[in-house]
Amino acid sequence: MKNVLVTGGTVFASRYTAEYYVKKGYHVYVLNRNSKAQPAGVTLIEADRHHLGDKLRDFHFDIIFDITAYTASDIELLLHAVGSYEDYFFISSSAVYPEYGPQPFCEHTKLGVNKFWGKYGTDKIEAEKILQKRDPNAYILRPPYLYGPMNNVYREAFVFECALNNRKFYLPREGQLRLQFLHIHDLCRFMDTLLEQKPARHIFNVGNKKTVSVRDWAALCYKIAGKDAEFVNVSGEIEQRNFFSFYNYEYCLDVTEQERLMPETRSLEEGLRESFEWYLNNSDAVNKKSYIEYIDTHFI
Repeated sequence: MKNVLVTGGTVFASRYTAEYYVKKGYHVYVLNRNSKAQPAGVTLIEADRHHLGDKLRDFHFDIIFDITAYTASDIELLLHAVGSYEDYFFISSSAVYPEYGPQPFCEHTKLGVNKFWGKYGTDKIEAEKILQKRDPNAYILRPPYLYGPMNNVYREAFVFECALNNRKFYLPREGQLRLQFLHIHDLCRFMDTLLEQKPARHIFNVGNKKTVSVRDWAALCYKIAGKDAEFVNVSGEIEQRNFFSFYNYEYCLDVTEQERLMPETRSLEEGLRESFEWYLNNSDAVNKKSYIEYIDTHFI
């Protein structure tokens, strides 16, 4: 039985990862401050990852899944604190690519400041650099928008809420903006694939091959909720993040290298159905934004 460490373990990507590997029969340790409910079947290491002391000194992990590192310091502190390990996975971000770069973004695209993501993206760049320096065999994954069960970010949950309350859906610029997604289960599946195949490449874009317009994405969310979407187009200079879940930023990752190793990903409809089923019982776990209040104040 493999011993694995998941940083975090209580919210969305890290929680799903922890539960995924518990189901595989691994001995899963989670590292967090114990401020939220823990997943079933894990062993808690209660600590702040920025003040680890000797909490990890006596552990050997077969795999570290670092889901909650945002900065170079986060990486360095964990590597300094852990006793030993075999494989390391760092979940980086597509935010490392500058918005003006040629698309679709390939793994070898020059990294730089993205004006939409700012410091979040540049911090991820520095985290990648220090990890590559300290452990050249570590795997770095760059996903687009993650979705699926346990997603506490107000994205598909926002659309589900509008649908269930029979609200019209307000779309920026006729809804032609295209987005790229990856189901959280596919992220875990791909990490399994890398563990099995151990490719020489260590940095991968990950995501669905096809992008989707926000109009089609919202319509699918309504359909899954058993409703027909009625859209209202919002044009002009209104900042769309006031009433919509995404920046006015369209990008696409080249996921050819992922496809060579894992050709299939979950269909968006199947993935959103899973998201909806989770949402119905966990709507209070979503970090809601004031989009509906803004719409009611400014558009109605």
